[in-house]
Amino acid sequence: MGTIIENVHVTRGGWRRRHSALRLADAAARGCLRGAGRDPRDLDLLVNAGIYRDRNLGEPALAAMIQKDIGANPEDPHGNGHGTFSFDVANGSCGVITALQIVDGFLESRTVDSALIVASDADPGRRRSDRFPYSPVGAAMSCTWADGHDGLGRVYWVRRPDGGESYNATAGLVDRRNVLRFHESADVDSRFAEAAAEAARRCLGEEGLDATDVDVIVAAPAHGEFRAALAERLGIAVDTVVVAADAKTHTASLAAAFQRGTEPLGAGACVLLVAAAAGITAGAALYRVPR
Repeated sequence: MGTIIENVHVTRGGWRRRHSALRLADAAARGCLRGAGRDPRDLDLLVNAGIYRDRNLGEPALAAMIQKDIGANPEDPHGNGHGTFSFDVANGSCGVITALQIVDGFLESRTVDSALIVASDADPGRRRSDRFPYSPVGAAMSCTWADGHDGLGRVYWVRRPDGGESYNATAGLVDRRNVLRFHESADVDSRFAEAAAEAARRCLGEEGLDATDVDVIVAAPAHGEFRAALAERLGIAVDTVVVAADAKTHTASLAAAFQRGTEPLGAGACVLLVAAAAGITAGAALYRVPR
């Protein structure tokens, strides 16, 4: 029994969406639900894993705004009515795998029947960031539950605290506006790859497998240096590791890589999801494509 990813939809920013994480998320959510053949009003749970948003807003939760925009029961639920529960999680490029673990718990307990994970980032614009490093990309995953041995397995985590030395992003007042600033060390991809490889080995070891037993490794972040370093540490060919096509994709990168990496696979294929983020935090989980 496990969580099944029904559909993945990735959207990229044009001139109207390049400064709006909300518009990117809305477009990804609508496209994903349409592709899965689901009505927004039948959605039980919506989890947003995006980080960088319009005007650097911290509240309200972007998930609630997405819920309203797509028409997923934005009104207060009433007796015998259907409601949608929505909230944000924040874990950088590990956000999607974090959301998958949360969604899996809700689905396994039968608290919900359908869930949507959304992630998007965009330059907040109007001089609210200093050299914003990410592309405007959004992604959404539609999830449900299925009996059997397919779907998502247990998520394994590794933490290697470094006090933000490898990567950090801060917001502070400059000329009466919050401005985002980013710091990334020269060896950030190597550090992330070390933690990601450890999480991957833990996951595979618990399942009695090794890296050569999986059909594809879907990884985030999408940096080429991270991809190469992860493959080297796992002792596999680089082309076994699939990342998002756009190396500047941030929280949507794991979903974009999953769409790209699983498209050519058949039923029963074994996929290893691996992500690393600031902290340093890394997570890994197996996913078996439904039969």
